[in-house]
Amino acid sequence: MRALLVTSVGVTCAAALTLPLAAPASSAPVLPSASAQPPSLTTEPRTDTTDTSDTTAPDAAEPRAAKSAAEPAGSTQSLPLAPLAVPSNRVAGAPAVQGLPQRDARPFSLVGVVWDDARAELHGTVQVRTRATGTTRWSDWQDVETHNADHAADLGSAEREGRTVRGATAPLWVGDSDGVEVRVRPESPAAPESPDSQDRAATPVPLPEGMRLELVDPGEDPAPEPARGAPANRAAVPAVFADTPPTAALPEVLTAEIAAASAVNAELAELGATVIPALTQAETVESVNLAPGAKPYIGPRPKIVTRKGWGADEKLRERNFGYTKSVKAAFVHHSATGNNYTCKQAPSVLRSIYRYHVKSSGWRDFGYNFAVDKCGNIYEGRAGGVTKAVLGAHTLGFNTNTMGIAVLGTYSSSNPPAAAVTAVSRLTAWKLGLFGGNPKGKVTLVSGGSNKYRKGVKVKMNVISGHRDGFATECPGARLYKKLGTARTSSAKLQGR
Repeated sequence: MRALLVTSVGVTCAAALTLPLAAPASSAPVLPSASAQPPSLTTEPRTDTTDTSDTTAPDAAEPRAAKSAAEPAGSTQSLPLAPLAVPSNRVAGAPAVQGLPQRDARPFSLVGVVWDDARAELHGTVQVRTRATGTTRWSDWQDVETHNADHAADLGSAEREGRTVRGATAPLWVGDSDGVEVRVRPESPAAPESPDSQDRAATPVPLPEGMRLELVDPGEDPAPEPARGAPANRAAVPAVFADTPPTAALPEVLTAEIAAASAVNAELAELGATVIPALTQAETVESVNLAPGAKPYIGPRPKIVTRKGWGADEKLRERNFGYTKSVKAAFVHHSATGNNYTCKQAPSVLRSIYRYHVKSSGWRDFGYNFAVDKCGNIYEGRAGGVTKAVLGAHTLGFNTNTMGIAVLGTYSSSNPPAAAVTAVSRLTAWKLGLFGGNPKGKVTLVSGGSNKYRKGVKVKMNVISGHRDGFATECPGARLYKKLGTARTSSAKLQGR
């Protein structure tokens, strides 16, 4: 039986919104509240302006005006794919190319392809072209990462078996667009090596059934707002980027879902806060209860943008929070969403991935526990509390007793920014330290079943590992994977080792 603790958080009256929730027994020590206002988030010089158009989500039951400003309206357009015209060089017996010809669409910024059976693999290539909103300018064809089944809940888990989970490509960030074209080419049958192998070699691999193109609009960025549970005349600290002009705070009433997601971090920041402020090394050590004479191997707590800070729509996710027993290791990923985003757009990228994970792929929540953008900003991922052992859906076979960190971007042939690698070091030094983890050490994990290790096998891994260490995959990209040694050394040094 898997070590899964589920906490149901319900809020029924205004008074309850101000009460912190009790942490599960398996969580890390809860750190005290810090009242210091955090500095602005890091951002690179702005090189472009993206006008994020907002549309009402098809699944929303209320109009845009009735939504809380903390839950920006977004939308998902789901378009069925169909066979395209047969090319003249098509191999006999090969499945038809599927896709959509050029067409208009409501504004969107992220694309992906899903299909009915999560166990089916897409053997082929997926390419998209998009048109920038309000222009006649079409992009070149862009490849979409098709091997994405390894970013998922473990086989046999409640999240995988108790929901309608779909097969899916990785999502691709394309920026503000209003036109799209897509083609899915199946793998061509291999040429037979001998007459005896002709029938076997020429057998085509069919494309998955029920393929659909998902067009995701992240909605508008959240406006700075005061928290309902904050002291009188004091507003929650907004996530502010260096190139963002000051904006007057607007009144807000926290929904039950927002309050629940925020309350699990109530000992770290005000209820409804958009940022959990950083602590110094001394403040972090002081906040952790240690045995007399014990050496505190823990890094300083980094600044973390909360789910409210990046505008997560808390009504999308499953209401309950899922926990595992501990955090023994960290798996580093790249999101494979491409590098064509600015750090100011990172919250929009996160909202898009979140909606794609939940509405398109059928997951209970955002898959990763944390995310890091190219400027080194750190974001809370799956809900449940940043100090706690939240069960994620990031490394098939090894989600139990681990955490997943997604570096936004694609790092197969591009080097990850130094700021992103540094952020991974800072985050792991703190979070692993809460659970006694040594970033330069080894740990033995039990596989829940993957294409690399069968279920029940004990595997010795680095405490900071890449996704490919637990699953035969290209993730986190060759260039990012090469930087994990640097991350381990820096993380351990931050812990005082």
